Amino acid sequence: MARIAIVEDESHLLGDLVEYLSACGHDVEGCADGVALDSVLERGPVDILILDINLPGEGGFSIAGRLRAKSDVGIIMLTARGLNVDRVVGLEIGADVYLVKPIELRELEAQVRSLARRLKLTTQTERSKSSPAPASFPAAANAIDWTFDQLSWTLISPEGRAVKLTGNERVFISLLVSRPGEPVSRDEIFRALGKRGWDPADRSVDSMVRRLRAKGAEAVGLPLPIESVHGIGYAFAAAIVPA
Repeated sequence: MARIAIVEDESHLLGDLVEYLSACGHDVEGCADGVALDSVLERGPVDILILDINLPGEGGFSIAGRLRAKSDVGIIMLTARGLNVDRVVGLEIGADVYLVKPIELRELEAQVRSLARRLKLTTQTERSKSSPAPASFPAAANAIDWTFDQLSWTLISPEGRAVKLTGNERVFISLLVSRPGEPVSRDEIFRALGKRGWDPADRSVDSMVRRLRAKGAEAVGLPLPIESVHGIGYAFAAAIVPA
């Protein structure tokens, strides 16, 4: 069972979503806007946020961005918009799933269950969170095997500490670890992320990598073995083993 908050300003749809997901065994709270959501979050964290984009007051993209910046809550964007650029923006700011209305309720619940499984951390990961991070990075960190678990969307350090990935980060890491030690071009990365190709004016991938490195250093206590390759793109500079 997951604790879920739904932010949707269409009252009939909100009622249907709350009723259906509650009947599936989840703990669900409905919110008409971001203010109501903040009130729910003050009472305790949620596991999954189902979030519309077109909301009164603060928009869905803004809500997703500020929550992703401070938590690992699972985010499902549920919107009437079908433009690919909206999907890319949603995933880029940290959404885990992007669904377009009208949505089949059974499909939504299936996505909730799938996301809940991915968000569930192993006992080993929980122990690592309570362990103090080393004061400095070991020089040979990149020479040791790392693990990429595609099912749980996590990159795991040699010591067993895990970095949970967003949708775009998972695509990016999947691409790099498919050819460890080899540079992957920016054009290939951009296309894998749903863009037409590399645009020199588009710094979204560089921004994502900076956020990923910072998140990894905080969670793992090691520098992530993601290296910039001048004039080409990025490379995963460590051995990788499947989960």
